[in-house]
Amino acid sequence: MKAAVVLRHVCFEDLGSFSAPLNAAGYATSSHDVGARAWNPAEIEHASLLVVLGGPIGVYEAAAYPFLEDELRLLSERLIEQRPTLGICLGAQLIAAALGAEVAPGVKEIGFAPLTLTDNGRDSPLRHLEDVPVLHWHGDVAGVPRDCDLLARTDACANQAFSRGPNVLAVQFHPEVDAPQEIERWLIGHAVELEQSGVDVNQLRRRAHQHGRALHRAGQAMLREWLSNLRCD
Repeated sequence: MKAAVVLRHVCFEDLGSFSAPLNAAGYATSSHDVGARAWNPAEIEHASLLVVLGGPIGVYEAAAYPFLEDELRLLSERLIEQRPTLGICLGAQLIAAALGAEVAPGVKEIGFAPLTLTDNGRDSPLRHLEDVPVLHWHGDVAGVPRDCDLLARTDACANQAFSRGPNVLAVQFHPEVDAPQEIERWLIGHAVELEQSGVDVNQLRRRAHQHGRALHRAGQAMLREWLSNLRCD
């Protein structure tokens, strides 16, 4: 089987609904909990696919979280060779930074809302997400790196997704969250942030159950199409 290495920053932000399409596409996944054990650069560099998940820290906080520098270095080396790489939320910001774009605090966006796809987005695997409310959970915004295509935006965030050829996809939102089953772990894990942001937890829970199944189907369809288009050695 092909190897997919997953970089996880907090335990409850995992592959979610993406596990099944990856397995169906022939990937054996292994998770690396960032900061919990020593890096194995060779394992990540030579993986058939690298998936970098989200987390509640900023790319620019390397002084407090030195492992961010290791992630950026590993991503930079991998992206030079255009090896298949998927970034979600913090993972997308790390890809953007590794490609030379700025990442900075922006408007906090927490909740379910649809994307506005660009023309490139409608011609990409993100087409499955059109008109589907997706889960947004971020406060930072990344610029679009050079030689990349902007795929989606929202009113609060000008860069919700970008790609670099068929092998690199970065999404600011969370298409992977298995909302009806897993939203409670997110609500508990991010309880302090939700309180500080004035988010109505009960409303967010209701929205997760309202839109979760549609997001589950659309997110899996997006991933399946992206995986089928990868150009691997």
